[in-house]
Order: sequence, then structure tokens, then C-alpha cells
Amino acid sequence: MKRTVFVGALVGALAASTAFAQTSGKAGQASKEGHTAPKTQPMTEPSPTAPDGSVALGTVHIPKGVKADGKPLAAGTYQVRLTPDTASPNAKGQTAQLERWAEFLKGGKVAGREVVTIIPQADVAKVQKDTPPHAGSSKIETLKGGDYMRLWINRGGTHYLVHFPVA
Repeated sequence: MKRTVFVGALVGALAASTAFAQTSGKAGQASKEGHTAPKTQPMTEPSPTAPDGSVALGTVHIPKGVKADGKPLAAGTYQVRLTPDTASPNAKGQTAQLERWAEFLKGGKVAGREVVTIIPQADVAKVQKDTPPHAGSSKIETLKGGDYMRLWINRGGTHYLVHFPVA
């Protein structure tokens, strides 16, 4: 008995909504009552951009030894340079131009390299909840658990994140 009542109510509601749709006009057009259906706009954001070519990102001090590209990188002060080489294989959901290699130079020679994630200023709040470094500066911090270090560089409003396993 309950099933029959439920099915009857469902059929009645479906018939009423079909009749309303037929009398209220087509979607996107004004009906006699003055109501218009909402127009849907595609949700597209502009493609994020990254600097082209090789870019000097600044000088950083790494307080303890880490691994960069699977090789040891000793504690010390390094000049960081963004290369034009994109990281591969591509990280799922990432734009290839925003995953690149950074080189760590000591005495003008490459001491190590690691993948850097480039984050445009407009997207920083979506990616990181921590307070970013001031423009033209960087910060390095040990992440929860102590197994990784994050280098965060803010250059010209574009943010660069490098994650290292602790050696």
C-alpha cells in the first residue's frame, strides 16, 4: 500500500513539473510571468603563465643537508636559477610550464637541481595556507614530521616552491 501511494505521488509530481516547464517557456527565455532561467557560463580561468627561459631566483641558505633529484645537497648558501626545462613526467593536474627544474649553484657551478612548482600570485591562497615570504625574499622550513624541507621563494609576485627530502 505504501509503495502505491509513493509511486502515485512521484508520478503526480513529475506530471506537474512537466506541465510547468511547458507553460513557462524554454530555458533561457522569459516566460509570461517574467522569470528567466539562469544562463550558464563556462567556468574557465585564464591559463597561468610562468617566466620564459632561465631566471635567477635569488640566494638561499639551506640549513641542513637535503636530497635534490635523489642526490645529496649539503647545507650551505646557494644561488637558485630557474631553468627552461620542464619536469617530466608531468604531474597529474599540473600545467607543464609550471613544473620546471631549478638549479642550485655554488661557486658558479651546479651543485644540484630539483623540481620547482611555479605558483602565480592569484593562486597562492588556493595552494598554500602558510604566510608567504615577502616580495623578493625566501624562506625555508622543515615540514611536519621532519622528513621534508620546503623552500619558498617570492620573486616579483610569482611564488616558487621546492620540496626536498631531508638527507
